[in-house]
Amino acid sequence: MWLLPVPPRARPRSRRGRPAPAPAPSAAAEPGCTGRGHRERRRDREHRRDREYRGGTMICGRKARPAAEQPRSPPEGSGGPRRPGRALKKMGLTEDEDVQRMLRGSLLWKIKSRGGPRERLFRLQEDGVTVCFEGGFRRARSQQSFSVMHIEAVREGRQSEGLRQHGAAFPEGHCFTLVFKGKRKNLDLAARGEEDARHWVQGLAKLMGRLQAMSQPEKLDHWIHGVLQRADRNKDNKMSFREVKSMLRMINIDMDDVYAYKLFKECDRSGNERLEGREVEEFCRRLLRRPELEELFGRYSGEDRVLSAEELRDFLRDQGEDASLRQAHAIIRTYELNEKARQQDLMMLDGFMMYLLSAAGDILNQEHTKVHQDMSQPLCHYFISSSHNTYLTRNQIGGTSSTEAYVRALMAGCRCVELDCWEGSDGEPIVYHGHTLTSKILFRDVIESIRDYAFKQSPYPVILSLENHCGLEQQATMARHMKAILGDMLLTQPLEGQDPHDLPSPEQLKGKVLVKGKKLPETWHEPQGVTSLLDHEEEEEEEEEEEEEKLQERSSRRSLQSLQEIKPLQAKDASQVAPELSAVVVYCQAVPFPGLAHALQHPRPCEMSSFSERKARKLIKEAGPALVRYNARQLSRIYPLGLKMNSSNYNPQEMWNVGCQLVALNFQTPGYEMDLNAGRFLGNGCCGYVLKPPCLRSPPGEGPRRLALHIRVITAQQLPKLNREKGSSIVDPFVRVEIHGVPADCSKQQTHHKLNNGFNPRWEETLSFQLRAPELALVRFVVEDYDSTSCNDFVGQFTLPLASMREGYRHIHLLSKDGASLSPATLFVHVRCKNL
Repeated sequence: MWLLPVPPRARPRSRRGRPAPAPAPSAAAEPGCTGRGHRERRRDREHRRDREYRGGTMICGRKARPAAEQPRSPPEGSGGPRRPGRALKKMGLTEDEDVQRMLRGSLLWKIKSRGGPRERLFRLQEDGVTVCFEGGFRRARSQQSFSVMHIEAVREGRQSEGLRQHGAAFPEGHCFTLVFKGKRKNLDLAARGEEDARHWVQGLAKLMGRLQAMSQPEKLDHWIHGVLQRADRNKDNKMSFREVKSMLRMINIDMDDVYAYKLFKECDRSGNERLEGREVEEFCRRLLRRPELEELFGRYSGEDRVLSAEELRDFLRDQGEDASLRQAHAIIRTYELNEKARQQDLMMLDGFMMYLLSAAGDILNQEHTKVHQDMSQPLCHYFISSSHNTYLTRNQIGGTSSTEAYVRALMAGCRCVELDCWEGSDGEPIVYHGHTLTSKILFRDVIESIRDYAFKQSPYPVILSLENHCGLEQQATMARHMKAILGDMLLTQPLEGQDPHDLPSPEQLKGKVLVKGKKLPETWHEPQGVTSLLDHEEEEEEEEEEEEEKLQERSSRRSLQSLQEIKPLQAKDASQVAPELSAVVVYCQAVPFPGLAHALQHPRPCEMSSFSERKARKLIKEAGPALVRYNARQLSRIYPLGLKMNSSNYNPQEMWNVGCQLVALNFQTPGYEMDLNAGRFLGNGCCGYVLKPPCLRSPPGEGPRRLALHIRVITAQQLPKLNREKGSSIVDPFVRVEIHGVPADCSKQQTHHKLNNGFNPRWEETLSFQLRAPELALVRFVVEDYDSTSCNDFVGQFTLPLASMREGYRHIHLLSKDGASLSPATLFVHVRCKNL
């Protein structure tokens, strides 16, 4: 029997299929909370709270200054630091000087491009994770917050575009930037003094390090106690039944009142209608029970409920892992919590759960989190993570251009970034989406950002895809900037000892930046009498298609020009190429596509062509096998249609199926397409290069093995609330499993939905698939909130290559729509593969 059974009688449903609010507990459930007297007392409290808000905004539970007053520093020594919470004690940071300062709070300037700097009070909460600060909203002040768990990095000094442009008034030692995971914008801050800035930078680094080092059970424990602290309204470290009910809604579960009160009373050893100390611990322990793991443990341990090394070996064998006694002993020594059991080579339930919740129990093969593929093959034998319009942070019509977009793409493992280069004033080329309302950034600043971040995530080569609209003079300036800023990183000559007409490998090009662009012809290389690789018919066809796309894109933009006059920067004759710029193009020479027949007869590996998604689909439909052979020898780049004003993406899988390497997507646009891209490059250490299957490297080759895939969706844990503002909003989750691969393999299946339980829903449903080309397949797990009257709401997802997926009982750590972690949200599944 599992912890949270469905109540015997369904509650009445309200709009969107949600249950109507639960009736208040009876008088026996919570003394003093019934009848008219309770409602009057609650109304009095609300009136008092309203009066407090009229006098000033509440920040982090404390009264703030009225908006008209000047900010004042938090009083030093008045009352000392706030009492550290239990979470900070577990992290060993209760006495840390930096954390103490963060708990007291500091006045920090928020540096923004619009409206100028604003000084706000920032304060770390007792949970050790949440930072609250005051935010402005239409003249009124509102409390805002962020989680330390969502911070990707902390940069000291003016190391962001925002601080370089708008933070000159503040000393560099006072400045720092918080870079968030996912699509959230950077937070640029400046302290009143260097010491305060140092406390925040060092304190955040310590908290991030401790949180990252936590095991999954520790993260669960930390999360549930954070929720308890938020539910403890009067901060007396005691939980009334009403506060417990509030907490249950916070964690996305609609528990029957009778069952909830029964659980509450079982933990209330003192009988005073309040949980405190060990009673709270007991309540949390019961709440976080995993009945399905207990059942699994019981199947292998038998009646004594203790797992011997031999029994653990049997479990490992069924998991498809190293099933030796030596490995079983090593696992017990690593994960067993009970010292006596560990000494006797035994594993208890808690140790077994620790093991399954660790990286060892993850669905992703942990060997694939490191570079494990052969990196010595030619570049054309790899899928290469590629970005389109990399400079944009939003859409391609009126979005903002930013060097930070390059930083995010490179840190996400992208290895090919795009620069649309146009004539700028004062002889300085600029980067932006030409003839649109997008903002402009200096080419020089983009190259500096690439220099600083190109090889932080991956050591393998970065390709700069130049779309050149500059005249000869500014082209020469571009070449000078790249040489001066990138220095030895920039590849300007073919590698020594390598045939200059053959593509080198990622291993040979480690730490190098390659330029993709037009190259002046070498007369000795051209056969006599040949002026173009295209015959007239092919040339006219390609020009017609490109012109048609441009006309459609321009017609789409005319409606915007009626709103705001655009004065386009005229592109000079870009058909001419400056010798200086041509000289830095080595292995990625951009040429018009000569047609498959000619390209296959006269392969030139160092030349590459770009195709719109529409042209690529046409080639796939008309000559797919020939395109596979072409991609086995040369690089090809695919890009989205230019007339997509919202910068939407296309399905990259159909391009990977024929071996296209540089399948460029709008990284700034979240969606299933970017989920697939992240999944494709999740393996091989997220280095941005993935070796293509043998059938795409040396076609036709042998056909791949056929496979039957069976996925049993067992449970989910701690799914996030979608509507935090509405306490009664509980998700009705279901799980969909999608296969993305060759057309014959693409399919999707889903479980039934579970009513009102985002905390620990249980399905026990098996979804089965047959795959003809498993080496190309991606598996996407999606959780959605069922809605009978409208579109289902997205909850979380995780995508990975089938080749990187492990069999057996596995946990899946869910990600948000923009790729950020939803920790501690997980799925628990059983995977089985069988060759056909």
